[in-house]
Amino acid sequence: MRILLTGATGYIGRRLLPVLLEAGHEVICCVRSALSFEVPEGWEAQASVFEVDFLKPVAHANAPKEFDAAYYLIHSLSAAIDDFSALEERAARNFSQYVSHTSCMQVIYLTGIVNSEELSSHLESRLQVERILDEGPVPLTALRAGIIIGSGSASFEIIRDLVEKLPVMVAPRWLSTRCQPIAIRDVIAILTGVLMKPAYFGENLDIGGPEVLTYRQMLLGYARARGLKRSVFIAPVMTPRLSSYWLYFVTSTTYELAVNLVNSMKVDVICRPNTLGQDLGLTFTPYEQAVALAFDKIQQNMVVSSWKDSLVSSSRQATLNRYIEVPTYGCFVDEQQEALGGASAEAVWSNIIRIGGERGWYYGNALWRLRGYLDKLAGGIGLRRGRTHPDRLHPGDALDFWRVLVADEQQQRLLLYAEMKLPGEAWLEFRIRKGEMLIQRATFRPSGLLGRLYWMAVLPFHFFVFKGMARAIVQFREKK
Repeated sequence: MRILLTGATGYIGRRLLPVLLEAGHEVICCVRSALSFEVPEGWEAQASVFEVDFLKPVAHANAPKEFDAAYYLIHSLSAAIDDFSALEERAARNFSQYVSHTSCMQVIYLTGIVNSEELSSHLESRLQVERILDEGPVPLTALRAGIIIGSGSASFEIIRDLVEKLPVMVAPRWLSTRCQPIAIRDVIAILTGVLMKPAYFGENLDIGGPEVLTYRQMLLGYARARGLKRSVFIAPVMTPRLSSYWLYFVTSTTYELAVNLVNSMKVDVICRPNTLGQDLGLTFTPYEQAVALAFDKIQQNMVVSSWKDSLVSSSRQATLNRYIEVPTYGCFVDEQQEALGGASAEAVWSNIIRIGGERGWYYGNALWRLRGYLDKLAGGIGLRRGRTHPDRLHPGDALDFWRVLVADEQQQRLLLYAEMKLPGEAWLEFRIRKGEMLIQRATFRPSGLLGRLYWMAVLPFHFFVFKGMARAIVQFREKK
């Protein structure tokens, strides 16, 4: 079959794509920026890229028209606080209008469970998107899920952050809210299991694991699966705003995601009974087993995708294309050149591609951590986001408070774009010239007088940190 996959750079899309390819399907990968996506190696004949932003009407003349089914995996939970509903509605209408002019026979939409009488604004938005897709001429299969447990998922990473970092938690009252978590492997099995099955056309089905748990039970269940002793106490008074700040400062989540998650966590998310698992021959994974499986992937550095690397289609941020050309006019530049000396170009490139995350920034790590902490205080993402893989980077990946624009092994060039809070825009570039010299260039394009004052204020730190970093990257030798 020929399948259209939206959200191909997202957490679910990256997991679903190889499964579809291995099943022999031809997949059209919809991405907002082609720079943020690489076709899996060896599957170039079966996978193609369609660059599209569903926040805008689709240009039908250049769009694929012949495909059997489409997966709608566009979400904006981490994109905004107030207007994500309008953004999601716009994207859904543009998508629905587009597929109505194609040969598509089924749309499969992964959404949220909406069985509570009072829904959060996020779940209301999910339900509205489902209604828009269902109104279109193409039959819809809506799969409604609660919390998804898997390495790299936003929910799992938040649980992981809380339990790993806090032996004792004084948590908000919403930890008593009930939910029905489901393992990522079961979600993928269901997404592929309903594909082109007429029995599921026009249906909406809840999908969840075998247990109904409170969020407190999920935290303690994670602790048991990891062999950790933890205590969780419920605070009698903690407002939604304080709860959002609590999540934001303790975990690696963004503030926007924290707010939307807190609003959703006040609502019970429990499945309506159905026979979907039985019909598809599935045995759903218990929660603690799902946690153990996820952590095995993390320990083996086999995390396929992470919510942190997603460039959601409903984000206000433009595509990566506009940042790929580093500007020169009106910019401040710090360039360091360091001869490789006795180090090989391959060894230095290996150091460059492993920068950030647990390894750190080679020099002045305390100052980098301080900058990350200040960014968190200013409402930014900070350094806690880390990186998905310890030794691999791809365009579009998150790297601490940077976004990877270019990671070219042949050209030995790494280009990063800053996503921390700044009065301007910043790029950080590493490249090896002629196998003999490391060129490290930091570029800052200030926004008005405040941007210029900011650069002057940090200039003394840059002098030491950037110079020391270039030298340390060349000299670093991994201990054996």
